Amino acid sequence: MRARTRLALGAVGALTAAGLLTGCGDAGSSGTDAPEQAASGAGCAPVAGDQLVVLADDKKLQNTDNIIPAVNVDVATPQLVAALDKVSAALDTPKLIQLNKAVDVDRKTPEVAAKEFATANSLTAGIASGTGGRIVVGAGNFSESQTLAELYRIALTAAGYQVRVQQIGSRELYEPALEKGEIQVVPEYAATMAEFLNTKANGQDAEPVSSPELDKTVAALKAAGDKVGIVFGTPAAAQDQNAFAVTKAFADKYGVGTLSDLAAKCSGQATVLAGPPECPQRPKCQAGLIQVYDFKAGSFSSLDAGGPQTKNALKTGVASVGLVFSSDGALATG
Repeated sequence: MRARTRLALGAVGALTAAGLLTGCGDAGSSGTDAPEQAASGAGCAPVAGDQLVVLADDKKLQNTDNIIPAVNVDVATPQLVAALDKVSAALDTPKLIQLNKAVDVDRKTPEVAAKEFATANSLTAGIASGTGGRIVVGAGNFSESQTLAELYRIALTAAGYQVRVQQIGSRELYEPALEKGEIQVVPEYAATMAEFLNTKANGQDAEPVSSPELDKTVAALKAAGDKVGIVFGTPAAAQDQNAFAVTKAFADKYGVGTLSDLAAKCSGQATVLAGPPECPQRPKCQAGLIQVYDFKAGSFSSLDAGGPQTKNALKTGVASVGLVFSSDGALATG
């Protein structure tokens, strides 16, 4: 699992042994008890295949985790923020998937992948000069964050700043450094950061402030940022959030393209849902699929959070549908 905490998924502890667990069970159970809402239909058996596709979240189960630049207020000049917004304007989810593929699959460095992307997308064209000075761009300890930080470095360098990228680690480490001005810029995720600041200020049981509507999420994020000296730029169209994938062969066989399709056609005994151990209880995972879509899998396979176990289970025909991350390089089609 990537270092950043997914909204309403939480951190994953030690992975359980990969295996089918019939039903969901109660929180803390082994998962061997029948779920409260058992699947009664025939369902859709897994179909092996090399290509994964994400099912559209047509009823907006997930909140809007669009990439957005976070900036310490002391350096947030219009020119600096405008340079970062050039990166946002150049990124959508398919392009982010390709960037992640370049690093995670093709094994290029984040610096090389970012440079190639910047050249191909004329990233630095028209960037106005800023006030100059030294800028440290912080990055989380996962490859996507590091590649985004390199894109920010390229844009800010074009604006006349002296920029270096520093990998810091988790949000719990880099967010206080951003507040203090020890680092000046970080690539962030709108909904996740909004809830991080919300619970930091108001406690772990605070009412959520993020939303499936991007404008509402960003408004809440900027209001929270104002209180701690963090300014946010324009969100990119690119999102990295929880998603549910099937193989293309599965989608073609059963005629599913959305989560509503999945619920209508594949609720039933043969359908296997794969995800992290906590998925059955999480409102953005199996519990949310039941509540929002009335989707009932026949069994749950306790694997990992968007990692190699889940993706392998899909590709080898062990799982019908699995939790992935929407910008995973494994979703690239070319």
